[in-house]
Amino acid sequence: MIKTVVIAAAGQGTRMKQLSKNKSKHLIKVNEKPFLTYVLDNLLKAGYDDFILVEGFCAGLMEEFLKEYGYKARVVNQFEILGPKEKIYGTACPLMCVKDIVGKKDFISIYGDNLYSVDDLKRMQKEDNFNYVAGLVKEHPEKYGVLITEGDKLKEIIEKPDHFIGNLINTGLYKFTPDVFEKLPLIKKSSRGEYELTDVISLLAKENKVKVIKLNDGWMDFGNPGDIRKVSTFLKKRDKVKPK
Repeated sequence: MIKTVVIAAAGQGTRMKQLSKNKSKHLIKVNEKPFLTYVLDNLLKAGYDDFILVEGFCAGLMEEFLKEYGYKARVVNQFEILGPKEKIYGTACPLMCVKDIVGKKDFISIYGDNLYSVDDLKRMQKEDNFNYVAGLVKEHPEKYGVLITEGDKLKEIIEKPDHFIGNLINTGLYKFTPDVFEKLPLIKKSSRGEYELTDVISLLAKENKVKVIKLNDGWMDFGNPGDIRKVSTFLKKRDKVKPK
């Protein structure tokens, strides 16, 4: 059973404005608890317990958070390993920091500002030689990376297409084999000047090593101040329907 999860939480979250001035957005409170607690709780309920937390902005606060709320995780400072974000940045950077820690194990990769259901996290338990991308059918796919598939295999990811090419989008939840670390050195900066994890996945897809799993329950992104109320409302409704 896969136990290891790499949690990307190095960014500040500038869209949160003043709320993330002195702490990363992952630690902004929702219903009196940091958002990251809900991410970790769902991972634990899904059976994962080996967490590698990649921090960056306001380093040190993550360790305080773990101690205060009683979670166990290995903390890696992305900026200490790779340099400041002005030098190197992007969604592939957290994986660049954890190769030696993860070793030869399969693992789950998740962004610390995304909340998935326990059931969907369990569905990422795929102990085979394939990498997996979690997809979701979305009404407005042009805002996201669209997954182009052939059967259950991923062919490529098209970021924010300017015309309709499909409505199955990338949700940022992955299961990786150690093959992913072999592809990291091969990618170059994107047009945004960043190192993109989707470019790594595209290289694996060219070798028919990536499959797509469709989420059943969707997911919630925690990116701007309005999301605080959305997540709060969702959590309160969820707690009301929990079996006693």
